Amino acid sequence: MLRRSILAIALITISLSAPLLAQAQDAPRYMVASANPHATKAGLEIMRQGGNAVDAAIAVQAVLTLVEPQSSGIGGGAFLLLHDQESGDIIAYDGREVAPAGATEALFLKEDGTPEKKSDVIPGGRSVGVPGVMRMLALAHRENGRLPWQVLFEPAIKLASEGFTISPRFHFLVNMYKDKVRPDNFLNYFYDDKGEALPVGHLLKNPALADTLSRIAAEGAEVMYRGELAEAIVSAVNNSPVNPGTLSLADLSRYEAKKRDAVCAPYREYKICGMPPPSSGGIAIVQILNLLEGFNLGKLDPNSAAAANLFLEAARLAYADRATHLGDTDFVHVPVKGLVDTDYLEGRSKMIKPGEVMEDAPAGSPPGSTMAYVTMDPQEIPATSHFSIVDDEGNVVAMTTTIESAYGSRLMVHGFLLNNQLTDFTFVPKSETGPVANRVEPGKRPLSSMSPTIVYDELGRPIITIGSPGGPLIISFVAKTLLGLLDWDMTMQEAVARPNLFPYGKIAIIEKDSALSAHQSTLEALGYGVREGNLTSGLHGITITYDEDGHRHLDGGADPRREGTAQGE
Repeated sequence: MLRRSILAIALITISLSAPLLAQAQDAPRYMVASANPHATKAGLEIMRQGGNAVDAAIAVQAVLTLVEPQSSGIGGGAFLLLHDQESGDIIAYDGREVAPAGATEALFLKEDGTPEKKSDVIPGGRSVGVPGVMRMLALAHRENGRLPWQVLFEPAIKLASEGFTISPRFHFLVNMYKDKVRPDNFLNYFYDDKGEALPVGHLLKNPALADTLSRIAAEGAEVMYRGELAEAIVSAVNNSPVNPGTLSLADLSRYEAKKRDAVCAPYREYKICGMPPPSSGGIAIVQILNLLEGFNLGKLDPNSAAAANLFLEAARLAYADRATHLGDTDFVHVPVKGLVDTDYLEGRSKMIKPGEVMEDAPAGSPPGSTMAYVTMDPQEIPATSHFSIVDDEGNVVAMTTTIESAYGSRLMVHGFLLNNQLTDFTFVPKSETGPVANRVEPGKRPLSSMSPTIVYDELGRPIITIGSPGGPLIISFVAKTLLGLLDWDMTMQEAVARPNLFPYGKIAIIEKDSALSAHQSTLEALGYGVREGNLTSGLHGITITYDEDGHRHLDGGADPRREGTAQGE
């Protein structure tokens, strides 16, 4: 059932393409690539005032809360990967939501022990995890910020007060949810008095969010975790008319944003760095690339059936390891080093035969593994956002942020939506072979596929920042983009726009009406079942090149499948 759900996600992922807006092909100082022009503008505004990449990230997130509420916001969680230019260090900040103390393994089970349907438990309080993004951003700012905290919220506060024009994508998504379960304040904000989605071009204001952000700006991130706003969050969760939850003030106050060691491993002459667990993204992307290192991809047409075949087989092996060994390392043992071990991956790579399709792509036994858990794929819905930032000092941010499903739990508090992140846990806690690594436990962070990534050259200089939304498909989206950049020498825009593909067992899901569509019969002849889907990524990235004098040149890319921009100065 869970695997069928992921197939459905891949096939019906929302697509509403917008023309690609202003691209800065050679910005020497700083750049922002984000999912919305207002958010990109806010990040640039902060850097014009002397802010750095972390400062800009806070401004971008605040604006996304307003203009892209279906994807992320201050009521959700995020992962932030930072290259600190002064120290040369890469820092992984974990702002993933956690399960409240009242959550048990039976959280999403019926009385007979069978799992509930995800769509039935998304709306309401039971799916809400403790929001983590604001404490994470506060931690990152305390350690790395340049401008005062309160300045960073000014663009979002102004935009929420004065209003922004509803875009076609905003309207389209709100309209999709007009028959879903929604509380009154959600209805009153997104719909007119006849229950219709507010039209394209409507000037939408959010004074409640402006007030919330003003309080956070003045008093700090702790406003979200203690006091009146925290009480309002708890009340909304526990008094939800559908699926009430158990979130408490104690759950909020004890939340801790964490610094973790980034997952870094070589690929050809480069170093790839990504998020460690509870994200599966960093490990899986390193695996896909290393499984392909022994093949001369550069001699293949990047959009050929031969290239697709190699990618799909490598991704199948990586997803198999993900589904067996990954979970929150604060609760389960994950052999992180073993999973990205060069010798281990070289042995796995021998299973890939050009022009063939593995009958089965099993998980491996990496060094350091003590047992094989059964993760079982969580039913991640691709409603997330990613942005990349490079500042004038050379600091680099890759941040992926989410409230999980489109519009999260649909519970709205003081102008922002609360997440439904707990549905990223696997609903069934045990299998015939043992415990499920991603089962619900109090204080645990659900497994994620979010994959903010930074790549370094052979001199240790950052050259790429990239990431995407897309639920479990994120891993494939980011990996195919990196291959375009590193093996086929594409520009960021070319690599982002390159057709997406995703393996579902022996089914090859390819982007509908793309260059891969012409190879459907060839892929079928190899042994794949082929299906076309929208595969709507939201890739936003920046490449950094250096001339002979060491001067930097920034090239940005924004996914043409969405409405984002990449701009710099």
